[in-house]
Amino acid sequence: MNELIIRPFCREDCGMLASIHDAARREELHYAGLDAAFLPFCIAAERENFFQYTSVVAVIGGTPVAFAAYSEEELAWLYVHPSCKRQGIGRALVEYVRKEKGRMTAEVLVGNVPARRLYEACGFCVTGTAEGRMPGNESFYVRVWEMSWNKNII
Repeated sequence: MNELIIRPFCREDCGMLASIHDAARREELHYAGLDAAFLPFCIAAERENFFQYTSVVAVIGGTPVAFAAYSEEELAWLYVHPSCKRQGIGRALVEYVRKEKGRMTAEVLVGNVPARRLYEACGFCVTGTAEGRMPGNESFYVRVWEMSWNKNII
């Protein structure tokens, strides 16, 4: 297998990120029973302020296979192409993002058990649940697990 490289996002990545997001987001929404809430990356990125986050891309053999977007305290986007899941790529992205952070939060749609398990395997704990309108697609009501990682606790 080719080496996994994590590098900063560049605008030329948008087409591949759209492919990754659109495939993985459909799975994420399906787990939560929200199939009809799907929006393609080109719309979701604009509505959910993707370009205001710091973003990194996981690349194998020169091809982007996953990405993450985050702020100082929140891991807001984490998508791995379904064909590349369960290879440690999501974990590598989480570890890359939190490497310099003292605290990191994430929200996972209730029902998306694979994502919750990934975060828990990376040291996150469920701290509560929240509910409300889906960011970027407010016509849908969602419930999320609020998760937190604190390097001082682990």
